[in-house]
Amino acid sequence: MAGPTAEEMPALCECVRGRRVAKWLSVGETTTVHLSDGPRFKDELVTPMRNSKDLLVASKPFAQEIRWLSWWHLASTLCVLGALLAVVCLDVSWGVRLLSSVALGLVVTRLFVIYHDYQHGAILSGSPIASVIMYAYGILAINPPSIWNRSHDHHHRNNSKFFGARIGSYPLMTTEAYARATARERIYYAASRHPLIMALGYLTIFLYGMCLRPLVASPKRHLDSALALAVHFGLVAWLAVVAPDVLLLALILPLSIASALGAYLFYAQHNFPDVKFGVGDEWNYVFAALHSSSYIKMGRLMHWFTGNIGYHHVHHLNARIPFYRLPEAMAQLAEMRSPVTTSLRPRDVIGCLRLKLWDTERGRLVSFREAASNTPTTASDDKRASTLLRPDPAPISRAAA
Repeated sequence: MAGPTAEEMPALCECVRGRRVAKWLSVGETTTVHLSDGPRFKDELVTPMRNSKDLLVASKPFAQEIRWLSWWHLASTLCVLGALLAVVCLDVSWGVRLLSSVALGLVVTRLFVIYHDYQHGAILSGSPIASVIMYAYGILAINPPSIWNRSHDHHHRNNSKFFGARIGSYPLMTTEAYARATARERIYYAASRHPLIMALGYLTIFLYGMCLRPLVASPKRHLDSALALAVHFGLVAWLAVVAPDVLLLALILPLSIASALGAYLFYAQHNFPDVKFGVGDEWNYVFAALHSSSYIKMGRLMHWFTGNIGYHHVHHLNARIPFYRLPEAMAQLAEMRSPVTTSLRPRDVIGCLRLKLWDTERGRLVSFREAASNTPTTASDDKRASTLLRPDPAPISRAAA
């Protein structure tokens, strides 16, 4: 195909991590480009970028559940979980039991993503059997449905807006707001984004944030939180007496691994070096998917353990796409093939964790050290500089009022 003539201006240029991709001219015309970043695809014919409405419409075919495949993923995951649980409880070497316990934690993470998709209505909707299984999982995993749905639905409606981002998400301050904050507000804010909060997510996010806090705030609305606490501490007390080793390897360690991994994945999906935020008319679901949600590179095994949640930009485009169809949607929707990426490599993890504040002048997230070295602006320089999203010690689980 010939390049553009003098009269033919590029219809759209994307700059993705230093790479420029040009898509020429008139609507409907195509050109072959090689997408070198992100997941590897063959050279594809690429049409001009669709507008937000058309892209949402184009995603709908992938939101069609394949019911037998949903059951297969749920049943096979439960079988793997059951097998690992049996090994953990057997009288075999501690090395084998410990490795099985770690693997059990990763499988619990996968089951959480399946539970997450069910709550979105993406899979097994209307099935009484699935309803019982998912409700039981939510209670046993100290992630009861009532608080999860309220906070997570709010997160999807407000992902990466400045206003409302503290509900169902990690809180965010601008550099200017942090400079004006009291010492107490700074301490609470720093704590809410500290890696230790994520590492101890079993206690901080799930036991406290998903169960205790909502129950105290609204007992009638969150009775399932009371049930989750009762079941959990009942199991802890019983196993502590009859089988302390099983308590550690079958309950505490797997839940700790799943909680910590889940907390970090949720953080890195919306807190990464090239994230963008929208205010007012700047924001829509497609903006949040393309600019405010990451693609986390992983190997095939980790994609299995995490239920493809690394394809998070596709999930935020359309939350009704089943997790097992997210790679397919990314491959078929040209606009989703060049996401901003991060990974689970130590360098990328550290790079994400050091991001603490939004710098309105630079238009990006910065560390506390970078913020301290930057000359503060006045509120008149940018009206959004006065935005203060108040810190929340249980950021992921805070329910909408």
